[in-house]
Amino acid sequence: MSSAPQSPTGPITGSTPRPRRRVPFWDNARYACIVLVVLGHAIQRLTYDSDIAMALYLSFYAFHMPAFAMIAGYFSKSTPPTKRQMSRVITDILVPYVIFEMLWTLTKWMVEGRANPNITEPSWTLWFLLALGIFRLVLPYLALLRWPLAWSLLISIGAGYLPNVDSTFSLSRTLGFLPFFLLGWWLREHDIVDRFRLIDFRPWWLRVIAVAVLGLNAFVAWNWVNLWSGIDLDKWFFYDDSYSTLGADEWWAGGVRLLLIVLGLVLSAAFFALIPRRTRWWTRFGQYTMYVYLLHSFVLYPFRESGILRDAEPTWIWGPMVVAVSVAIALALATRPVRWLFRPLVEPRTRWLFADPKLTADTSRRDDPTGSRRPAERER
Repeated sequence: MSSAPQSPTGPITGSTPRPRRRVPFWDNARYACIVLVVLGHAIQRLTYDSDIAMALYLSFYAFHMPAFAMIAGYFSKSTPPTKRQMSRVITDILVPYVIFEMLWTLTKWMVEGRANPNITEPSWTLWFLLALGIFRLVLPYLALLRWPLAWSLLISIGAGYLPNVDSTFSLSRTLGFLPFFLLGWWLREHDIVDRFRLIDFRPWWLRVIAVAVLGLNAFVAWNWVNLWSGIDLDKWFFYDDSYSTLGADEWWAGGVRLLLIVLGLVLSAAFFALIPRRTRWWTRFGQYTMYVYLLHSFVLYPFRESGILRDAEPTWIWGPMVVAVSVAIALALATRPVRWLFRPLVEPRTRWLFADPKLTADTSRRDDPTGSRRPAERER
């Protein structure tokens, strides 16, 4: 395992600081997550007509956003934010959110002939940007409490009982996914990953168990797909609607969310166990997941609205095609030309916005809100 991180000003001896090294595992995990995000949005139209597509959809929707939230939490700090950190919540999250909300309003007006600009209601995928901002704002307060993980569970489960906690400012989904974000932070705060060598420790039998767990998940999703469709399990995985909206008015409805949280944790652990630890040719794309996240919905929008994927049979042909196209989209949107073209939107220059322009002086090394930059660690 890596040695202790070096001081930002160099080793204690005062020599020239070593260049920061990325840990390939985290970039690999982040890129795998974003591929599943693109795939989920691409395959969604197939789920209306295909049980196979619905089973695939359910099998990874149970864990891909929980895993993403855990990664974001792992690279978040609970200390009171500095002015620069506060400015980056604005520049890296809030400003892109406003920009892309405006783009979506314009797109809907041009394509659908309607426009209902409402910045309080995130369009399609933009809810996660607001969730990241809220996570970072509330983390220092939750970290002050005893048993922060227990409180996050209570908040997540309790929010589902409140019909007035809805998609306004993505509050319902933010509170729903809060335990996963808090768990990621807790693992880093208590140095669990390094102390127990969780990245380095990956014997063959652990990978076998991980494959078995994910395989069992896929089997259950497929074997009882009609049951899951009947109870709208896919909507439960969104952590968006209240229990009553989902047709669960019983007092024990919160127990269903608790089971889904546990399921998300188990499947995320299996998912992380299979992520490659070393650098692969696609590892570097994990640094640019925010470009993929913000742009892929515009690529998929024509297919989503045209209905081209409705009644797309046979599934054994269309399914693999959608998977291949999703991977290609995730690769293409992380390439240098795309980043150069869309950087003003994804990473806007906002010096004019601040009373102290020095807060955004370092524009060459912007943070990915999901945690693309990390403290110095020796590459494994």
